[in-house]
Amino acid sequence: MTKPLRLTSCIASAALLGGTAYADAYTIDARHTFPSFEVSHLGFSIQRGRFNKTTGNIDLDPQAKKGRIDITIDANSIDTGLEELEARLKKDDFFHTDKYPSIRFESARINFQGDQPVSADGELTLLGVARPVHLTIDHFRCGIHPLTLRYLCGANASATIERSQFGLTAFAPAVGDEVQIRIQVEAFKD
Repeated sequence: MTKPLRLTSCIASAALLGGTAYADAYTIDARHTFPSFEVSHLGFSIQRGRFNKTTGNIDLDPQAKKGRIDITIDANSIDTGLEELEARLKKDDFFHTDKYPSIRFESARINFQGDQPVSADGELTLLGVARPVHLTIDHFRCGIHPLTLRYLCGANASATIERSQFGLTAFAPAVGDEVQIRIQVEAFKD
């Protein structure tokens, strides 16, 4: 079993963006990285969905306790399990994917507790609007992937945003303004 520090390095490298040289660079594994969301649906239930196509890079220097993240989500890859809802969410009053085909998170600051990354401060760009977002990082682990024999890091990250701050106000307040974001990420060392 590899030490948690190495896992932290991989995940932070896939998530952070900056101009400094870092000890380790990682590329997001799109087959195992799925940003998802949860939002109140008319007060009756929690609507969940995810995005199926994500790319990006994470750079990490655990000894210096710094790194950067650059993640791009294909907004057209939205998946709710209901085609009609997905078509509706791609329209102008929601994700407006014709004009804004991607959602991006960029961070040049990772916060550590000891040798473990515990959060990242950066900007989320949605509908052309960039706002600061604080991601909490948990379940961070790095090691050799048993099938590919390549070095890999994985983590979970989460944040809460108010969609109205990005101009996404359709059906508010019936459809909740507060959105829980969760990202399961895996990234291979370059």
